Amino acid sequence: MDVVFTGEVVEWRGPAPYFFVPVPDAQCADIREVAAMASYGWGVVPVGARIGGVAFETSLFPKDGGYLLPLKNAVRGPQGLTAGDEVAVELTVRL
Repeated sequence: MDVVFTGEVVEWRGPAPYFFVPVPDAQCADIREVAAMASYGWGVVPVGARIGGVAFETSLFPKDGGYLLPLKNAVRGPQGLTAGDEVAVELTVRL
């Protein structure tokens, strides 16, 4: 399953800062339809993702009925991404 969307990078300030892109509601509904087949535990959904020229693998985190795409420093750094930046995301849910 492929999903394309744009979203704003947000920062969660827990014990260590983490950066995410929330998946829009419409795409979350599509992902929920296949989540049970894809999830390997805790409700996380494995995905391949691309932002700009950086492709990476990660898992979507469930949050308040939606999903968050985590952005590691290795993804953000080369593109200079920080909280508030708008990004175009291409996702492939790995089934």
